[in-house]
Amino acid sequence: MPASPTYLGTVQDVQGASLSVELAKDTVSGLAFIDGHGYRIGQMGSFVRIAIGLTDLFGIVSGVGANAVPEALAKAEPFGNRWMKVQLIGEGTRAGGFRRGISQYPTIGDEAHIVTERDLRAIYGPGQPEGFVPVGHIANAEAIPALVDINRLVTRHSAVLGTTGAGKSTTVAGLLSCLANRKDYPSARVLVLDIHGEYAKALSDRCTVFRVNANQKAGEQPLHVPFWALSFEEMIQIGFGGLDGQKESTVADYVLQLKRESLIANPRDGISQDTVTVDSPVPFCIHRMWLELHKREHATVVPKPGGSADERDVAYVLDAKRAPVQLGEAMSVTPPLYRTVKATGTAGERVQYGSEGIGIRQQLAALASKLRDPRFGFLFGNCDWLPDLNGKTARDLDELLRGWVGGERPISILDLSGIPPTVLNDLIGALLRIVYDALYWARNIPEGGRERPLLVVLEEAHAYLGKDNTGAAAKAIRRIAKEGRKYGVGMMLVSQRPSEIDSTILSQCGTLFAMRLANDTDRGQVTSAASDNLKGLFDMLPALRTGEAIIVGEAVSLPMRTLIDAPPSNQRPDSEDPRVVEHETPREGFDGAGGWNQKRDVSDYAAVVRLWRKQSPYYEHAKVTTGGKDATSRKPRR
Repeated sequence: MPASPTYLGTVQDVQGASLSVELAKDTVSGLAFIDGHGYRIGQMGSFVRIAIGLTDLFGIVSGVGANAVPEALAKAEPFGNRWMKVQLIGEGTRAGGFRRGISQYPTIGDEAHIVTERDLRAIYGPGQPEGFVPVGHIANAEAIPALVDINRLVTRHSAVLGTTGAGKSTTVAGLLSCLANRKDYPSARVLVLDIHGEYAKALSDRCTVFRVNANQKAGEQPLHVPFWALSFEEMIQIGFGGLDGQKESTVADYVLQLKRESLIANPRDGISQDTVTVDSPVPFCIHRMWLELHKREHATVVPKPGGSADERDVAYVLDAKRAPVQLGEAMSVTPPLYRTVKATGTAGERVQYGSEGIGIRQQLAALASKLRDPRFGFLFGNCDWLPDLNGKTARDLDELLRGWVGGERPISILDLSGIPPTVLNDLIGALLRIVYDALYWARNIPEGGRERPLLVVLEEAHAYLGKDNTGAAAKAIRRIAKEGRKYGVGMMLVSQRPSEIDSTILSQCGTLFAMRLANDTDRGQVTSAASDNLKGLFDMLPALRTGEAIIVGEAVSLPMRTLIDAPPSNQRPDSEDPRVVEHETPREGFDGAGGWNQKRDVSDYAAVVRLWRKQSPYYEHAKVTTGGKDATSRKPRR
């Protein structure tokens, strides 16, 4: 036996990047001590070094026992107690350094060795290389930090995948805390699309939160998405619920005409009435468009007395007292009313009902409902980005983009928890398209993505990236996945059901943080998306601890089983499981303790109804009036 204490055995079977190693008879099973450190022999996910001259091949143990025995020897050694299966992942030299991929393969009889802590340090390099951040430590070598290459993590896209309770949100919060370290990366910028409002608390010291019904006392900013920044297709889908054929063309003509009139009244740099298109982000009054289309759809056309049938006059309602004409009002979304006209049957007095319309009464009613609905105030409500009748706004898109991707704090959170579910998919697509288009066209100036890349974090991605989903969100994300690398826009998908995500999109994620996954279908999707042949490694996913991840892909030197560093307990996402039984002793004078075994608080469901009606989870130190009595709202448990 070779004198080296790291010696395990020899290679006995080679099938591409998959090897079968037979342990030497004298190799101690169980625990071995080398240079004062303990190493488990044959531990799943541990590393193995194959010595070939001056080059070392590195691999990961993906199988132990009977399934590691070569097929030709399966009958002779049915138990396979002395066999390991190894997946090759890269190579290095004795002088140090490591690179992914294999330039040569081992042969039968080549020696296999334990990868020691010294070897791991040679692979990862001394200290912390520039452009790498530690996100935790290696599971089987706690003294070695798990380093992630920021360049590849951001521009080559990534995904954090794991079942509910595996620690995804905490992992994402930890990653973003590392990436948005203002001391090391003062120009970092991250945009988080937060569907459930989980991350504001976790990233409070380095983020700006934009949300509907913002709690401005807590520093949150109102979320506004100007409807005129949407493309025509996006606006039609969100506002009208969709149009087709001639109807869409007619509405497009109205939009284009209003945008031209807006530019005449309010000239803007970079565009003129000759170059504007229906998709150009130019303000126009959608309330005015609604009123004009409503008149066209609902007016009854009658001939002028003594005139031909083609000489038309629109007659408006007059009440019994001959009151002034009721024409309707655009900004208050008040429709006009028309008097009833009776046909006499005479050819010269022929009545034509709706002769000017194009058959979009139902869609106009849907648009009017949304213009009035406070839930859609973030799109159509009164704010500095709402155009007046002439298309004039108090603020332009530069201030909107400065808040979202150019603020003083490195992370911007768009809290979408108050958005109506019926338009959430379309809105996510519109938000991503707005940001991507802005950075795409600004790619050659400092504010663009090439000079200052942007990371977009997509929470609960499976909700809008299904295999059969062809909505606006999926379309925008596919574009970022395919083109974003070139223009400095990277994405991070976060999902508990990877099997429900379009495999084309998931395969574009160069780095995977695979956390605990018990479902076979989910594991299969992760395995197929990974760039390395690591099926055996991913078979470990059901047994991972909370907060533990297998990191594979371009942002790491080699696949790592890692314990992610969690943020402090007071800076974790608002996604922890409620405590049914509270083990801590209730604090004296604290009325917000939870758990079934705690002293019951005095019930005040008036506060519940108040927050329900307000559509906000935030308390205010004010009195709640109910039934003639005042009940002071209580401080929530944090």
